[in-house]
Parts: sequence; structure tokens; C-alpha cells
Amino acid sequence: MHSSSHSATISKPQPTFGAAAQKRTLLIVDDEEGPRQSLRVVFKDEYNLLMANDGVRAIELAKQNRIDVAITDIRMVGMSGVELLEHLKSIDPGIEVIMLTAYETVDTLRLALRLGACDYLNKPFDISTMRKAVSNAMERRSLGEEIRNNGQQLNELQKELQNQKMVEEITRTRGEIYASIIHDINGPLTVISGFIQLMNQRIGSSPKLEGEDLDFLKDRLKTITRQVTNCIEISRRYLSFLRQNSDENPPVGVNHILADLHELLRVHPYVRDNEFVIDRLSDDVTVKINGTDLIQILLNLAVNGFQCSPQKHSVVIDGRFLPNAVDLSRFEDNGEERFLNREGFKNVGPLLAIAVKDTGPGICGDVLPKIFDPYFTTKSASQGTGLGLNVVQRLIKEAKAALHVKTKVGEGTTFTVYLPVAQ
Repeated sequence: MHSSSHSATISKPQPTFGAAAQKRTLLIVDDEEGPRQSLRVVFKDEYNLLMANDGVRAIELAKQNRIDVAITDIRMVGMSGVELLEHLKSIDPGIEVIMLTAYETVDTLRLALRLGACDYLNKPFDISTMRKAVSNAMERRSLGEEIRNNGQQLNELQKELQNQKMVEEITRTRGEIYASIIHDINGPLTVISGFIQLMNQRIGSSPKLEGEDLDFLKDRLKTITRQVTNCIEISRRYLSFLRQNSDENPPVGVNHILADLHELLRVHPYVRDNEFVIDRLSDDVTVKINGTDLIQILLNLAVNGFQCSPQKHSVVIDGRFLPNAVDLSRFEDNGEERFLNREGFKNVGPLLAIAVKDTGPGICGDVLPKIFDPYFTTKSASQGTGLGLNVVQRLIKEAKAALHVKTKVGEGTTFTVYLPVAQ
């Protein structure tokens, strides 16, 4: 073959309407004018044609246009057809490429097919054979697009389903949390109701209060006032948790959260068969996180600790104040530990570290990297959805917090949540 002095040309079809507007694009690459023009005559009425006399120009056209099928000679001056094939596939893996050859070796053809060529034809080519090869390539292109589109739609449906499952899991857990709110408010209201009944019995129809009756009334009114204040504080606390914007979250008192968590867990079926301890902070601190989210994080971690083994074991929750930022260099991701949200963590002191520790069997090294994946679980279907730890990961990231997992087979696991403290 010889090098052609002709520059690359593009045949521009006239504007068409209806079905003709859906013409596909065919790229023809050959350094000889004769074969290029022969192919142009054959396909000019069927496809939008792009013509190139070397690989460099063909690559430019592929970057500027959406090409469905390319026909290229294998042996050309400069860039070979096999090299061009690789470039075209890197630009658009879905491009179908037909190779033309006059006297190439079997190894070269095998290489072309391995790199993704859909067909190869010998020169001089038969027009009917060429038409059939291009038609088949166009069908492959259409089928490939359909498969990719279906795959993309399937991925979108899977993501939508995962998000829906996540919302359901969060809603379910928050339902348990708000059941605790009702419990918290119900206690003071019961005291208030009982005291009002006692006051009504004591006062009765007396026209005048004095002496012991007056002292009794004053004492009970003080108690009622305290209980009403408790109800108001509980209501305000949880109503403030409903704010969705994390920037607006009011500081959350950790000991309040731990008390509410205890109410949620003390009647949990797993607690009856295991040891459970919550150590409140000696000096309460407030942290920067939505209160409901914090309860949900600790609740999921605690339930995960209870479910790690059917054998009797303990789960302990405690916290410690850290005046300074955490040295992240001491945390590694290996077979016994993982650190989540290293990049998004607002690592500025002071911080609070809340640990959820269990004395279960620990987590195997091959399982540890998967525990935060959605739907991953080592438990039976009746014990969980595989979303608990994935919810924890999401809420940790939203709060710009961090989570460290430390485990050892046979000795148990500790999940430590690092939270920014509110000044």
C-alpha cells in the first residue's frame, strides 16, 4: 500500500426527516484513496460517513463524533490498524471495528480480535460480504447499547431499592426511638395525674385551706411543676432532633442520649440473655450531631453487639472526653481494624469518643471489610436486614464524625465513635 496525499474528508449528508434522521455513523479509514472511495460509494446512502486517510485523523474524528462502526485497514503508513483499534476502543468501548487485510499473519488477526475487533475481511473485498459485515456490526452496536441501557436502568433501580430499604430501616428505628419519647413523657404525666387526684381528694369541698392541707398542696404543686418541666424538656429535646439541616442541629447532651438509649434497650430481647452496661459520663458534654441520629448509631451498634453470638456475652457502652484532635496515623485498615470517614472527619478538639464493646467471637479478617456494605450480613434473615451498620456509616458521614472498629477473633469487637464536642 502507498501513502495518499489526499487529506481526510467528511461527507455531510443533507438534513433528513423521519426514519432517515436516525442514520448511524460509519468511519472509513484507509491510506489508499481507491478503497476509501469504493466504500464511500457503497455506503453513502445508508449511513453518515466519516473518512480518514490515517490513524491520527481517525482518532480526531472519533473524539469529535459519535461513531457506531469503523472500517480500517490493518497495514497503513504511520499508525497501524491494530493500534488505531486500541485508540478507538479507549475513546468508546462500544465502537464496532471491522479490519481489512491483504496479507496479514494469523497472529495479527488474533491480536485484533482479542482487542475487540468484531470482524475482518480480505482485500479485495466482495461488496455483498462487506455489506453483511457492516450490517452485522451495526446490529452488534445497537444490541450493545440496549444491553448497556438496560444495565444502567437496572443499576438505577437497585440504587432506588437500596435507598428505599435504607429509608424503611431508618424509619423503623426512629419508630422505636419515638416510642421511648412517649415512655419518657408518660412517666412524668403519670406522676402529675396521681398527684392531682390526691390533691382533689385532700381538698374535697373544703371552703378554706390552712395548716397541713395547705402545706400538702404546696408540696404537691412543686412536684407537679417539676414533672411538667421534665415533659417540656423532653418534648423540646426531641422536637429539636427533627431538624434535617445538620448545621442547625442544637448541641446534644450525651448523658440524655445514653439515658434514652438505656430505656430503648432495657426491654430488648437480647438484653435478657446477656450482660448490658451503659456508663454515663461523670461530666456531661454536648456534641454536634442530630440527637436522633446519635441514638440510632449507638442503638444499631449495640444491637449488632448483642447479635454477634448466641452465647452469653456482655455489651458495654462508655465514653471519654478527648481535649485534642485524634492522631489518625495510629489507625490502620487491616485484618483487625478499620477507620471510617477519615477524609470527611472534622478532627478538631475537643472530641468525645463513645465506645460500644462486646465480648463476642470477634470478626474474621475476610469479613471485616464487608460489614458496612448494604445488605451484607452473617446472620439469618430473621435477625436483620444487613442495613444496620450501613445506616451507621451514612449517619457518621453526615455528622462529619468518624468510626473506628477494632476486633480480635475470640476476644470481641469495639466500635468507637468520634464526635466533635460543642464549645
